[in-house]
Amino acid sequence: MQRRDFLLTSAAGLVPGAAFAQQAPWPSRPVRVLIGYPPGGSTDVAGRLLAEQLGRKLGQQVVVENRAGAGGTVAASTVVRADPDGYTLLLAASPEVSIAPITMKSMPYDPVRDLQPITGVGQVPFFLVVNPSVPANTLAEFIAYARANPGKLNYSSFGNNTSNHLAGELFKSLTGISSVHVPYKGSGPSMTDLIGGQVQYSFDTPPAVLEHVKAGKLRALAVATRQRLASTPQVPTFAEAGLPNFSGGTWFGLFAPAKTPRPVVDRINAEAVALLNSPELGKTFGDRGIVPAPQSPEEYARFVQGEVAKWKDLAGKVGIVAE
Repeated sequence: MQRRDFLLTSAAGLVPGAAFAQQAPWPSRPVRVLIGYPPGGSTDVAGRLLAEQLGRKLGQQVVVENRAGAGGTVAASTVVRADPDGYTLLLAASPEVSIAPITMKSMPYDPVRDLQPITGVGQVPFFLVVNPSVPANTLAEFIAYARANPGKLNYSSFGNNTSNHLAGELFKSLTGISSVHVPYKGSGPSMTDLIGGQVQYSFDTPPAVLEHVKAGKLRALAVATRQRLASTPQVPTFAEAGLPNFSGGTWFGLFAPAKTPRPVVDRINAEAVALLNSPELGKTFGDRGIVPAPQSPEEYARFVQGEVAKWKDLAGKVGIVAE
């Protein structure tokens, strides 16, 4: 090799673009998906179902790791600190992205700044359910009854500053009704007292309420979805019932650390969206009360920003204080 050719070859090895081009294409090793909740819940179930099929599409194993703690913020903090190379992802739910910023005094991350949205994955919507003793068969009748009886209705939640507590406060803000919040330690005790008549209404997910609705122990007035659920075609959406700005339930989606290369984000999005739109995964989700929610990265980013702004605005209106 002549000296000139040797120098050109050596110089090419110093060019960053040339070095990048020589790297193995993504993914060249297993991908981790962190979930901030214990196994068995809706977020975990959806994450594992998606991860199994996503791994087949990517040609690499997609491993789910449960990092429970602090309302999902432990897992989110781990992903925020990870290398932005596409090998560490987060399946986050609404609490650690949109609720924690208004309920935690010192957040370890900024969900809008530090996380790159990839796609929505699923939603587990809230039903508005009432005790049968409440003289209302529609949402409009219930709102009218509540307005005519200010302060006489109680609603239950999983606890202070939980997702259905905030849903209840949003409902009051949108309708102008006055009712009393009664916090419980979880969905089970909340449903027990709702059925028993100690409280008159609540917001909860399909697995918690549908059995009681079918048995006539509760009455479902509306569901927080874009379209009616196949499992309860008789129950209108909030929009159909006259309250289009109400939203409530748990949602979850995929995130990467900020500054993850856009080609990697686009690849994950394309494969995940195709799976979420497939009849197979759609039915598997639907059987578990989960509504698929595929979005582009831009659509998902706007959705997340809107959720953060919505709960922040609500906190200011009703006096929710960070703890």
